Amino acid sequence: MIKDFRDFITRGNLIELAVAVLMATAIATLVTSLTKNLISPLLAAIGGKPDFSDLTFTINNAVFRYGAFITDVIAFLIFAFVIYFFIVKPFTRMMARWQPEAGESAEDILKDIRAELQKRSA
Repeated sequence: MIKDFRDFITRGNLIELAVAVLMATAIATLVTSLTKNLISPLLAAIGGKPDFSDLTFTINNAVFRYGAFITDVIAFLIFAFVIYFFIVKPFTRMMARWQPEAGESAEDILKDIRAELQKRSA
């Protein structure tokens, strides 16, 4: 039973998943900090107000804080913008450089490698 547990926790994909969760948490912390400490104050300097939490309305003594929702939507959009333009786009460009050109199959690439190796050995 202990061996099975050890095998389970040392399985490669479990470790990779744990590392991915930790990295995602770290990136989320960085992006949240960037949004909260740099971008929101910049928007406040331009637009005059980074936080709409004080906007409310009341119906039958129930307070609806729609301003907090607006603030959260803006924070989400900024977060998504930062993730897309600073992580997704650069990663996509990097991966495109490593991918074979369109139309090239693995067989064609191997043929090119063999030909190059034969040239070097001759």
